[in-house]
Amino acid sequence: MEPELAEREGKRKEVEGRPVVRIAEIADFAGREVAIEGWLYNRRSSGRLAFLLLRDGTGVLQCLLARDRLGEKAFAEAEAVPQEASLTAWGTVRADSRAPGGFELSLAGFTVHQGEPDYPITRKEHGPEFLLDHRHLWIRTPRQAAILRIRSQAEWAFQEFLNERGFVRVDGPILTPNAVEGTTTLFRADYFGEPAYLTQSSQLYAEAAAMALGRVYAFGPTFRAEKSKTRRHLVEFWMLEPEVAYATHEDVMRLAEELVAYAVARVLARCEPELRTLGRDLAPLRRVVPPFPVVSYDEAVELVRRSGLEMEWGDDFGAPQETAVATAFDRPVFVERYPAKAKAFYMQPDPARPEVVLCADLLAPEGYGEIVGGSQRIHDLDLLRERIAQFGLPEEAFRWYLDLRRWGSVPHSGFGLGLERFLAWICGLRHIRETIPFPRLLNRLTP
Repeated sequence: MEPELAEREGKRKEVEGRPVVRIAEIADFAGREVAIEGWLYNRRSSGRLAFLLLRDGTGVLQCLLARDRLGEKAFAEAEAVPQEASLTAWGTVRADSRAPGGFELSLAGFTVHQGEPDYPITRKEHGPEFLLDHRHLWIRTPRQAAILRIRSQAEWAFQEFLNERGFVRVDGPILTPNAVEGTTTLFRADYFGEPAYLTQSSQLYAEAAAMALGRVYAFGPTFRAEKSKTRRHLVEFWMLEPEVAYATHEDVMRLAEELVAYAVARVLARCEPELRTLGRDLAPLRRVVPPFPVVSYDEAVELVRRSGLEMEWGDDFGAPQETAVATAFDRPVFVERYPAKAKAFYMQPDPARPEVVLCADLLAPEGYGEIVGGSQRIHDLDLLRERIAQFGLPEEAFRWYLDLRRWGSVPHSGFGLGLERFLAWICGLRHIRETIPFPRLLNRLTP
């Protein structure tokens, strides 16, 4: 029987007659004898007392060892346990305001399962390349573990929000026959003698699913072969992509606004200890409530110019320009109606002004840049064929996509939210590489 199922049925695993509990639930066992399965995070000793800090993935627990209780041999063995050794410890749970989390384990015994000396990540400073080389171990540290917990909660919040609103998750393929966001950032693969590409986005497939199910979202990894070393870029990242049939550009702007505000609120409610571990100032996050300000591309260009940066009308925004716009507001801001030439082929032109398209980017405050990009999609067959030709794309590769405009086409809209950009902002991280368990960068494919 799986441990989680056993616990639900009141049949916890036991060690030496003591129930195995998680550190996160230790307060529920005050005064009782329990066992903890985990790893040695750190230790310190003082005369006849020693303290082992044990972690189990849910928290850190101080284990108190008394020499006169354990005996000289066991005490010496405890002092020799190497950092990050796996072990099971058992004893009595006691309240102690001085201990991490307010409780400690008065140790009665322990068993070391495996451990070796010279653990490579110590409490001294290490450079980023060393830490990335040891990413498989780096994620054990409290800061990195906190980020991964926040990532999990954000993923949960996104899907919770969409599921509650009647969206159906539909997973797109990783291998595709065509580009979505342009041909210069494609990873090419051989598909039994035919060219194929790692997906840049599941959007086109989500559009097809929306014509079947009405409201859908895709959530999975995407790939961009960008030769960029900036703190905002990854080669492989995860994207949440809702698509809605019969929805306008304005409809999905509101959807994106509500989704982001919901996810931020959920992370604040569920992960405040983790955010504090990161030293994150929570005040800016508490201001993330609708409505978000909306400015046109034209107005945004003027904000950029007033900040002292040069920008020509028709250019897309880079990181400095995005920061210049975002710093004018105290919460995320939408920039809408970009020039058509700066955006993707599938975006619907504004009927009142065809040189711009019905799209919007949501810029995070504090210099974190674009976290959402969305648009109304072209639903007219002839116009879409014209745009595919203008972008120099092979029409044959998009034959199935054009079919969506031949049979039952309707106005529809959607957006993509980059999970790692969102997390970098929420966690207040300087570099996006810490937001994903094992980052893929221009110069890094391992571990």
